[in-house]
Amino acid sequence: MTQPGVRPQFLPSPCGTSAGHTPLQISCTGAEIWTPIISCPAPFAVAFFEKAVEQLVHHPEYNSTLILRSETLSDVRNFSAEDGREEDAEMLLEAPMHCDLKGYKRVRAIRRRLLPRRPGRDASLEQTCVFYTDGVTTGTEDVPSLLVLTPILKSGEALPYYHPAVKRLAVRYVRNVQGLSVDESEMTTLACGMLFIEAVLLRSGPTPPDPPDPNSRLYRTCLALLDTVHRYGWGALTHYRKRVHHDVLVPREVYQDLYLVLRERYKHLVSQWKEATDPAKHVFEDVGIATFLMLLWKTTYGSDNSGVKFDVDRKGTVDTNIMPWRNWPRPRGGFLDLGCGNGLLVHILVSEGYAGHGIDVRARQSWSHYPEVTRKALHVHPLDPTCYVRQDSSRTEPEGSTTNSKFPDDTKNDAGTDFFKPGVFLIGNHADELTPWVPVLATLCDASGYLSIPCCAWGFDERFTRSSTSTSSLLSFYPGSSPQHPSTTGVEEENTDDGSAFIETLNLGAEGTHTSQYSVYRIWLARLSQWMGWKVECEVLRIPSTRNWGNVGRERSRIDGDEDGELYKERAREIVGEVVRRGVFKTRKPEGKAGDH
Repeated sequence: MTQPGVRPQFLPSPCGTSAGHTPLQISCTGAEIWTPIISCPAPFAVAFFEKAVEQLVHHPEYNSTLILRSETLSDVRNFSAEDGREEDAEMLLEAPMHCDLKGYKRVRAIRRRLLPRRPGRDASLEQTCVFYTDGVTTGTEDVPSLLVLTPILKSGEALPYYHPAVKRLAVRYVRNVQGLSVDESEMTTLACGMLFIEAVLLRSGPTPPDPPDPNSRLYRTCLALLDTVHRYGWGALTHYRKRVHHDVLVPREVYQDLYLVLRERYKHLVSQWKEATDPAKHVFEDVGIATFLMLLWKTTYGSDNSGVKFDVDRKGTVDTNIMPWRNWPRPRGGFLDLGCGNGLLVHILVSEGYAGHGIDVRARQSWSHYPEVTRKALHVHPLDPTCYVRQDSSRTEPEGSTTNSKFPDDTKNDAGTDFFKPGVFLIGNHADELTPWVPVLATLCDASGYLSIPCCAWGFDERFTRSSTSTSSLLSFYPGSSPQHPSTTGVEEENTDDGSAFIETLNLGAEGTHTSQYSVYRIWLARLSQWMGWKVECEVLRIPSTRNWGNVGRERSRIDGDEDGELYKERAREIVGEVVRRGVFKTRKPEGKAGDH
C-alpha cells in the first residue's frame, strides 16, 4: 500500500503492438503511423493531466540539460469555427502541423520556441503543443487527455540533438484500463488510468523493434518524459509546493540571456585556469554571480527595469559584441569584493566596465595573469573589521569607550586606495570569517547595498555552532534583545512570536524544520541584517554550487525621527565594541605568495 502523500512507485514498461493498446490514428487521409513507446499506471485523475503536461511545455529544461528554456509565442484556447478562434489556430499550427485524430478534439494550441543552452552548438527550434480532449466522461468534455508535440522545420533543416528523432510525440492519458493488457501487480490502489507515450517516427529512420528497445535513445528519452508527467501529475493531485524559488529579484529570462553572452566571453578561462581548483565550476559560478549583480544593480540604481534581449538565430549563434550594460546604472561608490580569492569575479566586473576592487590576505596565481586593469583592482589587504567604525566628527566619545571615532588608515592600502567609499556595494562571496561583518560594515560605511553568499559558518570572532553556549555568546552582540526577537521600535513588527513568518520569507530550501546548522546560520545572518537596518531580500542563485543562497541588502529600514539611521550605526558600533572587549578576534595575516597588488 502506498503511504498517504508519498508518490506511488513509477512502473514503466515498453508497450509494443502486442500489448493490446490501440495506437492513435489520424482521422484524415495520411500515411502517418503512431508507434506506442512506453506506458505506466497513472496515480491521478485526468483532471490533473493538463497541469502535469503544462510543465513539459513551459519548462522543457527540467528534462534536458541541453535546453535553456521555452518561450511561448502564442497560446489559443477553446477555439471553434463559430467564434473565429479556429482560424487563429490554423494560422498557429500551419498546414504541415495539422493533425486531426480519431476520437479527439483540439481544445488548446501553444506555439513555443526551444532555446538551447549552448547556442554555438545547437539551434533553436519552434514547436506546436496541441492539447486534445476525448470527451469520454460527461462534464469533462473540455478536459485535455492528450498532448501532441510537433517540431516545425523548414525545408532541409535537421532536428537539433536535444529533440528526439520523431515527427510527432504524444503523451496520452487513458481513463478506462479494463480493456488493456496490464499486469495487475503493477497497478496501485491509486491508479486512475494509464499514461502512454507514442510517436510518429521519421520515415528515414530504421524500423524499430516491437516492443521498442529499452536501450535506445528514443526509449530513454520517453522514459524520462513519462517519469516527469507521473511526478507532476502526482504533485498536482497532492498540491505540491516548491520550497525553493529562483528568480525572485532578477527575472529568469533576462538573467539567462545575459549569462549566455558572458559565458561565451569568459569560457576560454576554463582552459587557462591557474589555480588547483575545479576550473569549470569556478569560472561559470563567477560568471553567474556577475550576471546577477549587473542585473540587480540595473534595477536597483536605475528607473529602467526592462531586461536585455540577445537574439539567438536558428543556427545557434549569438552576438557577444553587443554590450548595453556599459550604460547601465551601477553603485555610485563602485563595488568591493571582500575575500576575493582568485579575483575572477572582480576581473569580470572590471572588464565589463564596472569600477571596484577586490581584497584578500594573499595574492593568487591567477592575479598576475589578468590584464593590467584587473591587476590594479586586486589588493593584498588583511581586513580588520574592528577598525571600521565611522562616527560624526562632532560626536564626543565617552571616557573608556572601546569604539573608534573614524575610519582609520587601515581602510586604505599602501597606495592610498579608499576601499569603503560612501555608496560602495559590498560583496561577500563565501567570505568565511568576514561573512557576518558584511551587513555591519555596510551600515557603518553608508554602503549602497551588499550581496552575501554564505558558506562556512562563522560568527564575529569564532566558528558558528548551534550549541547553546556558542549561540548565547553570539546573541550577546545584540544589546537588549536577540536577533530572534529584535526590538523593532519604529520598525515593522513580526507577525508571530517565533518569527516563523520572517523565516518563511528567507527562501531557505527544502528542509522544512530549518534546524540544520546551515539553515540556523542563514536565519541568524538574516536577523543580523535586519538588526542593522537592512530590508532582507533573499535569492537562490543559478550557480553551480550547493551554497547558492544569497542575502541581499539594498534598501534601508527607516525609523521616525532617525532619518540618518544613527540607531543602526550605534548598534553596529556596539557590536564592534563587544568584539574588541572580548579580545578573541584575530585578523588573518598575509600568507603564501602575497604581494603588493
